[in-house]
Amino acid sequence: MAGNARPASFDRGSRFCVETGFHVRYAETDNMGIVHHAVYPVYFEEGRSQYMRDMGSDYALVEQSGYLLPVTEVQVRFSGSLCYGQQARVRTWIAESRSRSVVFAYEISADDNPEILVTGLTRHVWTDREGKVTRLPQRWHRHFQPRSR
Repeated sequence: MAGNARPASFDRGSRFCVETGFHVRYAETDNMGIVHHAVYPVYFEEGRSQYMRDMGSDYALVEQSGYLLPVTEVQVRFSGSLCYGQQARVRTWIAESRSRSVVFAYEISADDNPEILVTGLTRHVWTDREGKVTRLPQRWHRHFQPRSR
């Protein structure tokens, strides 16, 4: 992609967005004090977990109800980096929800600077405990639909 353009799935527009923050830990950085590229999907996971908490539930309850949401795709785009000691700010929203899958989108910045450093998405498929693809359970329907602010 040329310039600063981002895929349409990163356009949160008026969608409900959850923010979570935490300090970058030393173990997450390389020898230059920069967050290693493999850590950002872990930050995405923290964003998804906070999304569920802010929606009034918890991902552990999804699993306890007999369903799983394995990751089937991860996309990460870097335009900058976080460093040790900075406060990371992760914004998370549902970009797409279908009968058998859900896509979460993310923006990551430093808490002291609004510049977006990392964007990404994760695609998940609904399965039962045996790994068989299933439909979005009715019980979880309201938690996994794109929402307006």
